[in-house]
Amino acid sequence: MIKHPGFRVEPWALHETELRMELLAQSESLFALSNGHIGLRGNLDEGEPHGLPGTYLNGFHELRPLPYAESQYGSPVSSQTTVNVTNGKLIRLLVDDEPFDVRYGQLRVHDRILDFRAGTLTRTAEWTSPAGRTVRVVSRRFVSLTHRALVGISYELEPLDGPASVVVQSELVANEQLPVSPDDPRTAAALESPLECEEQQAMQRGAVMIHRSRRSGLRMAAAMDHVINGTSKARITTESSPDSARVVVTDVLGQGRRLSLVKFVAYGWSRERSVPALRDQVAAALAAAAQAGLEALLADQRRYLEDFWARADVEIGGDSELQQAVRFSLFHILQAGARAERRAIPAKGLTGSGYDGHCFWDTETFVLPVLTHTAPTAAADCLRWRHSTLGAATRRARELGLSGAAFPWRTIEGEECSGYWPAGIAAFHVNADISDAVIRYVDATGDESFEQDFGLEILVQTARLWRSLGHHDFQGGFRIDGVTGPDEYSAVADNNVFTNLMAARNLGGAAKACERHRNEARELGVTSEEMADWRAAADRIFIPYDRRLGVHPQAEGFTDHEMWDFTVASPDRYPLLLHFPYFDLYRKQVVKQADLVLAMQLCPDRFSEEQKARNFDYYERITVRDSSLSACTQAVLASEVGHLRLALDYAAEAALMDLHDLEHNTRDGLHIAALAGTWIALVNGFGGMRDHAGVLSFSPRLPDGLTSLAFSLVRRNAWLRVEVRAQSAVYRLTKGDGPLRIVHHGEPLTLTKDVAIERPIPEIEQREEPAQPPGREPLRRSPGGVRP
Repeated sequence: MIKHPGFRVEPWALHETELRMELLAQSESLFALSNGHIGLRGNLDEGEPHGLPGTYLNGFHELRPLPYAESQYGSPVSSQTTVNVTNGKLIRLLVDDEPFDVRYGQLRVHDRILDFRAGTLTRTAEWTSPAGRTVRVVSRRFVSLTHRALVGISYELEPLDGPASVVVQSELVANEQLPVSPDDPRTAAALESPLECEEQQAMQRGAVMIHRSRRSGLRMAAAMDHVINGTSKARITTESSPDSARVVVTDVLGQGRRLSLVKFVAYGWSRERSVPALRDQVAAALAAAAQAGLEALLADQRRYLEDFWARADVEIGGDSELQQAVRFSLFHILQAGARAERRAIPAKGLTGSGYDGHCFWDTETFVLPVLTHTAPTAAADCLRWRHSTLGAATRRARELGLSGAAFPWRTIEGEECSGYWPAGIAAFHVNADISDAVIRYVDATGDESFEQDFGLEILVQTARLWRSLGHHDFQGGFRIDGVTGPDEYSAVADNNVFTNLMAARNLGGAAKACERHRNEARELGVTSEEMADWRAAADRIFIPYDRRLGVHPQAEGFTDHEMWDFTVASPDRYPLLLHFPYFDLYRKQVVKQADLVLAMQLCPDRFSEEQKARNFDYYERITVRDSSLSACTQAVLASEVGHLRLALDYAAEAALMDLHDLEHNTRDGLHIAALAGTWIALVNGFGGMRDHAGVLSFSPRLPDGLTSLAFSLVRRNAWLRVEVRAQSAVYRLTKGDGPLRIVHHGEPLTLTKDVAIERPIPEIEQREEPAQPPGREPLRRSPGGVRP
């Protein structure tokens, strides 16, 4: 992992056996813990050294101004930035007056395990101080998936070579100093001391601290309590100040004697609640933790994850590294959304501050399809958050002279945070991406009450946006001009195919939902005439096609542009956006990420098989994958059109995006959408799963190098398990009585409980692989998962 032999390949854990200082920031992201409400980077217990300290509360942010050289109508005046909140992870140790710091003395043993089934991060260290005293420290950390506000840490200390005088300092620290960010738009803005103290109080074995963000006016509370077991000589003191609180334990331990400490930390934040209310909230969380006890909480954590893995696990035969990677991915996807509860799922989850903690369209297009089929409650909560931001989206639409709702390209709380409109604000496809996630969620779950209470209004307001943004031309076609599609190296283009197709689905889906919920639609002011207008626009959507080349241009006129000269970009000049002006990228045929190819994945019925093959080959030659979102989509279409070996290469790239730090920015947090892309590449790619127009279909095929693939899906009230081998696929219900109707390579099947159906997998024509831009080929995946 990360080209580091200290990481072991294990099926159910991320295991580090050697500490490399130059990889500290990356490992902090990989070992991050979260429940969707609280996020802790995998910093060392003692806090230093660190790459990037990080403790986050979902949605808690600060405001910062967006300066412009010239004023521009409609441009946001401020942005929202995630805040590193009060750090409750810190437990510092002094042995005979020597601070435990891995940069000094000798670290004899370092072992960290992120356990995907237990939901814990366990660290074992044996350290010899500069004075020659050796101690063993074992810590275990978890962010509770069953108690939303709670973090638990156990810390055990033992001298190994004689008696030692020890001091343990368990702390809460606000306004930690952060490292200066590089000049990279993907990193976060550095904020100095964003929190001001409103209350701090030390108690017998704990403390509470309440802070307020200086500009956004949000209030947060952090509190800690301890259970301490030492010798009869142990002494405990507490102290606090505006930005720190500390519980200090001193003891003298003989050889073989141990000092153990259990630390519970509770977090909460609010815009409206008062200081006493937040203080009481975190106090109640600590009381509940003390009542349950550490072992019961850990047992609850394991049971929660056992239930998740029973319905979500993906099993791979023939590639142990991919097996580990897909479980690593699913674990972090669950952590990002499990207890978000009407908050966003940021691009980095709560694993780092990259992209300022903003949520993008990545969430609805990549993350929510995975959660919809594995943890649907989390998917629904994320869409409820989008619904809660409709007020900001409708205001934004009016500001832009449009009807309906214009959802932001990047945000934390609902307001647009992008100051660069061609690549960001003009990316109106985010509205269709959100509506698509609503449609897919309702199809997969049958959750009519969600559609009635939340989904319908999203569909209606986004449909109104498209009808006001587009227009019927003199030939009767419906055009959407001057927008930016998923490919951010092309901007302000006419009739982007992805945007138009997704808008058509949005318009048609809104009309159908209004038919199902006529009373609620009337309350939203929807008329029969408006619904007919939506249907007409959807039916007449303009999809450009280049008959000369026999391919779909990504947008109207795209295939007439000059080809990018790939010889000007050496390997160290990627991503291109950091080395070339956008102006030059926009007017050439060079693609940052799958755009037209993504349209073929999400709208498969709008392209013939031959068109898919020709389009895929054409765009392979000009797609540079400067986005972590691209490889999984390319894997899916490569698999569908017969490039199975190439599909495996792309699937591995998606799976190892962070584990191998392929984008060189894992230090800022994990790529949550790319992690979701691991599932997409395997399930939608080699499993051939499509969930389109209410029909669940499969066209599975395995590449050489994988001997088997098995995965589960949640569909309505049933759990479906699919097992794929080289020659056949087996389908069975593992929960629910059925019937569940699916399609296997075009053949309708009806599943009932405890009856497995096996079907052969037809052969596919193996096509000659297309070329990629020079130097941008995916790494070739060898049989057994060993990279040459």
